[in-house]
Amino acid sequence: MSLQTVARRYASALADVVIERREEREVQREIDLWASMIADNPQLKEVFANPTVNYDQKKLVLQELLARTQVRETTASFLRVLLGNQRLAELPEIAERFGHVLDERSGIVAAEITTAKPISEELKKAIHDALASATGRTVRLTFATDEAIIGGLVARIGSTIFDGSVDSNLERLAAGLAGH
Repeated sequence: MSLQTVARRYASALADVVIERREEREVQREIDLWASMIADNPQLKEVFANPTVNYDQKKLVLQELLARTQVRETTASFLRVLLGNQRLAELPEIAERFGHVLDERSGIVAAEITTAKPISEELKKAIHDALASATGRTVRLTFATDEAIIGGLVARIGSTIFDGSVDSNLERLAAGLAGH
């Protein structure tokens, strides 16, 4: 089974529980923190991913970390299930998918905006308003910079990309000129 399929199944199951308990964003924050902790600590990821590490040792590590992080019971139970199914090392991927599932179920669309340089708050708001109007949904924006796009912006909403970058326009112009 692919990691994407596994992540989708666990994320959907967790979403069912947290929506019923009305703990969506609290559990999401905790899961995201745990995912970052695992992703940023190669030794920790190795402990949870390595099949030669005894399950009881993994369980002790998990219990110690749960005591230190003091997460809510829903989060702790979910992490224990992942450990029991040998999936805790995959938490970063599961957490990412979990955020998408929660957004989908609450009618939020996530958009990633990439520009050559940081942009003003006014422009961020204008982009937000334009995308909200275009999609008819609540939009959650994240911003990134990439000097390679030269100017303009690239917006990614799910698998759809709106490429208004200067770099992309130059490539299209070059391709058009080469074809003539």
